[in-house]
Amino acid sequence: MTETKQLTFEALKSDVNDGIIDTVLVCLVDMQGRLMGKRFHAQSFVESAYQETHCCTYLLATDLEMATPDGYASTSWEAGYGDYVMKPDLSTLRYVPWLEGTAMVLCDVIDHSTHKPVPHSPREMLKGQIAKLASLGYTAYMATELEFFLFKESFEELANSNYKQMTPIGAYNEDYHIFQTTKEEGVMRPLRNHLYEMGIPVEGSKGEAEAGQEELNIKYDDALACADHHTIAKHATKEISWQQGHAVTFLPKWDHKRIGSSSHVHQSLWKDGNSIFFDEKCELGKSEIMDNYLAGLIAYATDYTYFMAPYVNSYKRFAKGSFAPTKIVWSVDNRTAAFRLCGAGSSAIRVECRVPGSDMNPYLAQSAMLAAGIKGIEEKMKLPPEFTGNVYKDSEAESIPGNLYKAIETLRASSMLKEAFGEEVVKHYVRCGEVEIEEFEKVVTDWEVKRGFERV
Repeated sequence: MTETKQLTFEALKSDVNDGIIDTVLVCLVDMQGRLMGKRFHAQSFVESAYQETHCCTYLLATDLEMATPDGYASTSWEAGYGDYVMKPDLSTLRYVPWLEGTAMVLCDVIDHSTHKPVPHSPREMLKGQIAKLASLGYTAYMATELEFFLFKESFEELANSNYKQMTPIGAYNEDYHIFQTTKEEGVMRPLRNHLYEMGIPVEGSKGEAEAGQEELNIKYDDALACADHHTIAKHATKEISWQQGHAVTFLPKWDHKRIGSSSHVHQSLWKDGNSIFFDEKCELGKSEIMDNYLAGLIAYATDYTYFMAPYVNSYKRFAKGSFAPTKIVWSVDNRTAAFRLCGAGSSAIRVECRVPGSDMNPYLAQSAMLAAGIKGIEEKMKLPPEFTGNVYKDSEAESIPGNLYKAIETLRASSMLKEAFGEEVVKHYVRCGEVEIEEFEKVVTDWEVKRGFERV
């Protein structure tokens, strides 16, 4: 949909020969949504590595700390932690404007033995659902909102203080606040401009509903491009903030007294250049296909909550009166609902899922939502009535799983996701969630010490 600044392989070779580019970042997307890979001398990349390179299989079976937990069927100490093939997707070649002489490419992950895509690779999971949707004649367009906090201190300063002296870059709620965000342009302006220069269709940024909280908006695009844009933008936010001497966090809830950070996902289905969610003859302008799709999102919301909220901290964000949803309902332009219908009565009509936090992996979240929506279409599911009013006060609507334990259990039991991704893929991510809980349960938190040190 968007016109991006494409870097072709031929143009890259020319820039390498002219000495303009000397480094190529060759990256895969891991389970946590991070860019992992290698820095190639550009000449080596254009000579051979553009075809493939290799990485350890543990990159898709690890945790945030890069540990090697047991329990994964895909790889282990017993299997020897062999190699995957990283196959550069040359259509994703881009300059990296904030790094001198640098380009970037994203890779698909291929099994070294079977030469087939690795099924639990996040990018492959999304591509699978896109293909399923295409078989029905549809294309998904999506957009994500990236929320995060900026701090006065650097990453190093916060780490040295054990994260106990954290000062947001702003002093007050800066939602839509132009004066306060002017003070933050030292980070946000280069972020917007560099991303736009590399072909990420940035629309703009704004202050969010807390001191030091930012939101970055990127124009909608096909689902795979949307996930690529989100991942690169998140990586850029960290690197550019670091370059400017500031720390940034995508942790959904870094302080229990402050508003959390989300990553809402907007979505619609198209065919032949037109949105099939829009039907001017129908109530609110939403088509029957849109009803079916949204009904699927709602019916299976608990199944795929893990992919929208993958960590223990993710669930601290779901609180009444916080603009984060707590109930699985849909409503028209209502920010208290999990699913908000935007653009009613117009060709811009779409679903906004407000459940995902800023820590989501967009490939996993988008693929899970597409799987649920596709199921809704295939089964012609009926959309429940619209909820009106303050959803936080409703005691009867189904709740979003309240913690990671519950989300893992609904994931483990999901026949819909097993059908969509394969049972082994679901088991893989169940294990990923279990590892997160196991690590958390080993730790004595500050809260426990402060609460019980003298009193117990």
